[in-house]
Amino acid sequence: MAKLELTKPTLIMLYGFPGAGKTYFANHIAETIRSAHVQGDKIRYQLFEEPRYDKTENEIVEHLMEYMTEEFLDSGVSVIYDTNAINKRQRRRLREIARKKKSEHVLIWFQIDADSAFARVSHRDRRRAEDRHAQPLDRPKFNEIIGKMQRPAHDEDFIVLSGKHSFPMQRTAILKKLYSLRLIDPSNLSSGVVKPGLINLVPASGRVDMSRRNITIR
Repeated sequence: MAKLELTKPTLIMLYGFPGAGKTYFANHIAETIRSAHVQGDKIRYQLFEEPRYDKTENEIVEHLMEYMTEEFLDSGVSVIYDTNAINKRQRRRLREIARKKKSEHVLIWFQIDADSAFARVSHRDRRRAEDRHAQPLDRPKFNEIIGKMQRPAHDEDFIVLSGKHSFPMQRTAILKKLYSLRLIDPSNLSSGVVKPGLINLVPASGRVDMSRRNITIR
């Protein structure tokens, strides 16, 4: 099935507790929307044999992610920015990048209770794509991270998804948001679709330049 082409390059940012399902969502929505999946954890493991997760390392990863994001948006490709947009400074910087590149931006807040999120972190399976490069966390480190998180303010215009919902339910919600922002062209929908609810959304057939989705770091 062809991927959905947005009417304008869009930067999709993610926010939520570790274990809320951000990377799981990113992996799957990248198969729905033509986009580049810029994954922070994967980049870190490609750069550093034994990641330390310290300030210097974090800054290197963040700088590279932002550079890649600018390049993709400049080329007209939407970006799934797959790292936790943990504070207001980071989110403001990403919105500035999107505006500079004449692109749209969407912030997704994955809501889940802390105990359920930590339970997922504790049972991560390195054989799964979304867990393969994730940072190992014990409860003190998990609590330290969530203690530093700054919740999105109302003026940041975010969409809330439940971290406990299935991906099809999450997909329906985010596509509905993109439709409301006029980032989905109604002509791309099949004739039998109920457009306001985006039920059973089916992208139009078409070719996708897969070369833009492959991210190689040397």
